[in-house]
Amino acid sequence: MHRGMTEAVKSLKGQLLLDNGKLRGSFFHRTVVLVCQHDAEGAFGLVLNRSTNNKVADALSADLPETFKEEPLYLGGPVQPQALSYLHSDNYLPDANVIPSLNVGHSLETLIELAASFSSTQRIRVFAGYAGWSPGQLDDEMKRDTWLVHPASIDLIFDHSPEKLWQSILGNKGWKYRLLGEAPEDLSWN
Repeated sequence: MHRGMTEAVKSLKGQLLLDNGKLRGSFFHRTVVLVCQHDAEGAFGLVLNRSTNNKVADALSADLPETFKEEPLYLGGPVQPQALSYLHSDNYLPDANVIPSLNVGHSLETLIELAASFSSTQRIRVFAGYAGWSPGQLDDEMKRDTWLVHPASIDLIFDHSPEKLWQSILGNKGWKYRLLGEAPEDLSWN
């Protein structure tokens, strides 16, 4: 490829984006974002490690099982905080649309059906809002080294301690990243 030609940007769909320490003061400081869609029209993702401190029942008045109503509601991003999204995983999802065995959805009707169905291997997380990038915006952020990319997995997406997910992933990436993850929230404490 000639240097003057623009390089096609590889889709980041199905990858995790981690704040590379350059997002202090922004909504995305110390976040882990699952990229659910990334193409020429832009990108859509969900922040995995921000709770709204509310339960699903606080956001949805739908007829849902009581145990599901008590699940935490996550803050998927700063765009349209009233918009509902969910991640759904099960051992066999032939129409998985993010990574194998993982769907992202937005339909309340489908969410109600999923919550009412029983599967011991099913996992669901509900999000208010999302992270969105206009065409080329995420690609530009990647060129500026704003984000670290890490492969997504079902275990990371449904981690039992999402508030520690950013630090946990960085800690497993090597000493340089571990230092970033262990840095105090406020550098003046150093």
